[in-house]
Amino acid sequence: MADETSIKVSSAARDRLAVLAAEGKTTIRQLVEDLAEGRPTQAEYAERAAQARAELASVLGSVPSEEAETKARSLLERLAGGQGSAAA
Repeated sequence: MADETSIKVSSAARDRLAVLAAEGKTTIRQLVEDLAEGRPTQAEYAERAAQARAELASVLGSVPSEEAETKARSLLERLAGGQGSAAA
């Protein structure tokens, strides 16, 4: 078995995790492990962005401007926030 450790959370957080785990027919342990494995770190996001820029450069011959990236990021944030139907 892999190395194990404990984490401390409030009783309220533990109780909520227990409910979420039960609803998902899993364990608190698996719920936390899935979160840790499934959510990229800032470094991983930066690496993905660099890979995307390199791919765009190879396909298009250039990369988007900083302004274009900012607009795209803003659009993605609005979409993630459930504002996708709002005028862009």
